[in-house]
Amino acid sequence: MNNIRSTLATVWRIASPYFNSEDKWAGRGLLGAVVIIELASVFLTVLFNRWNNVFYNALQERDQAVFTYQIGYFCVLAAFWIGLKVYQLYLNQWLQIRWRRWMTTRYLGGWLHDANHYRMQLLGDAADNPDQRIAEDTQRFVEQTLTLGIGLLSAVVTLASFVFILWGLSNQAPLHLFGRDIAIPGYLVWGALVYATLGTVLTHVIGRPLANLNFRQQRFEADFRFNLVRTRENAEQIALLDGEPVERTRLLDRFGFVVANWLDIMQRTKKLTAFTATYSQAAVIFPYVLIAPAYFANKIQLGGMMQTASAFSSVQDSLSFFITAYRTLAEWQAVIARLDGFENSMRGGDALAQRQDIIHVKPTGGDRIDLDDLLVTLPDGKPLLAADGFSLRDNEHTLVTGPSGAGKSTLFRAIAGIWPFGDGAVEIPANASLMMLPQRPYLPIGSLHDAVVYPGQAASYDAGRVREVLTAVGLPQLAARLEEQAHWNRMLSLGEQQRLGIARALLHAPQFLFLDEATASLDEPSEAALYRLIAERLPGTTVVSIGHRSTLDAFHQRNVTLVRDGDRFTLRDAVKVAAS
Repeated sequence: MNNIRSTLATVWRIASPYFNSEDKWAGRGLLGAVVIIELASVFLTVLFNRWNNVFYNALQERDQAVFTYQIGYFCVLAAFWIGLKVYQLYLNQWLQIRWRRWMTTRYLGGWLHDANHYRMQLLGDAADNPDQRIAEDTQRFVEQTLTLGIGLLSAVVTLASFVFILWGLSNQAPLHLFGRDIAIPGYLVWGALVYATLGTVLTHVIGRPLANLNFRQQRFEADFRFNLVRTRENAEQIALLDGEPVERTRLLDRFGFVVANWLDIMQRTKKLTAFTATYSQAAVIFPYVLIAPAYFANKIQLGGMMQTASAFSSVQDSLSFFITAYRTLAEWQAVIARLDGFENSMRGGDALAQRQDIIHVKPTGGDRIDLDDLLVTLPDGKPLLAADGFSLRDNEHTLVTGPSGAGKSTLFRAIAGIWPFGDGAVEIPANASLMMLPQRPYLPIGSLHDAVVYPGQAASYDAGRVREVLTAVGLPQLAARLEEQAHWNRMLSLGEQQRLGIARALLHAPQFLFLDEATASLDEPSEAALYRLIAERLPGTTVVSIGHRSTLDAFHQRNVTLVRDGDRFTLRDAVKVAAS
């Protein structure tokens, strides 16, 4: 019971925001229309049930006039039924896409808000495969929630409607055994209740493991798909290393989890299906077994018998909702758990950014970046580097060096405000623009124009200006391909990608430009040419570089090195040697 309450509370927490959002009136209106149509459908089911009595009595009595009239009446009911079902499906699908669009927008906003996706990874990313949760789980949640919710409503309303009919029919056709009537008020209702209760209990006992199995199956499928994508994206490195056998083995191992869990689902589903199929087939004849003695004793006519069987079936189906929907319920529960985990992970990332015991980035009125009593740690709290009273001064190009693992790139992340682990503050001039260029720049899939100006909008950058910058950084062959759509991280060499990164910096002209070995894949003359280009085109930009080549000294007025100080590294100004 506690598990059911917890699940329903989670469903309410995930679902209710939409119906209180800016799209609430459309959502509520569509949901109301779907519910009203379902209630109208139940009312038509009651009319069909009454039609059974009259129609089959007409057949028994060979009354052609009544028979003909009832055929026409059935056609009218059927026309209304078809119209209701068509528009119920249409409005249901309309509600689904609006609801899913809102959830997708909300999740993308929470995931991509203020580097939250990165913090979620730093925290261990308990919500694995966010792509699946946003793309697939939202669709399943919306569809299955509506299907199960409307189905449950229909079952409750149908039960309320037909239980009185069935109770009355029980009085008209009392239980007849061994040649005499046995007075059991509403015995048909009790028979349906006992039958459905036993079926529900046994279904739950047999099918209970399916919820966890479905949860695991979705995770294994997503992991396998993610690793396939990783293999595709790193095809060159795999081919260069002859890594295909290892990749094939690794992927087959991942797929092995998919197969093993699927076999477990098969075994459990086989048992569940064997029971539910038996239950459903027995339910067809069960009402006739109960009512047939009264019919053969001439207590009721054929029409009454058919109406009773129809009413019993409706009551029994309503009581058996849990049985017929069990597999969907198991899948739904797995989807709920995944979305709940994703929301918790997003909240955890947001909460991390709000903590006091982290590195805080603060705006200042000065013109330099100050590191105030800064301590950068690893996620487990282990100290990495410290800096106090250290400044990156405006228009003073700075080269940062140090041994591998000293935390140079992590320092850049802390200055950018995406590395929270540690203490102290990074003070940045108010309204200052910062750009971080890593060794491998991110180039979104799409047109080359979009890739170069990222994260800006293509419409904000004149195509002629973009072509000129591409030529300036040494990529004249790409200048005519601005509108070409491609996966540029795969199409271009790392050196070409780094040239595109410099082109991006020239277009955006940030106040502070951080180059994290952003030219390391270029030869020294090409690297020197790009640094001279930055100095020429961006005279007001302060460049801070991470690099290991001594040739970079000529392009920086200040050298800073990370040196070991106990259990951490510290920033220390190095003495520049004047060129002879």
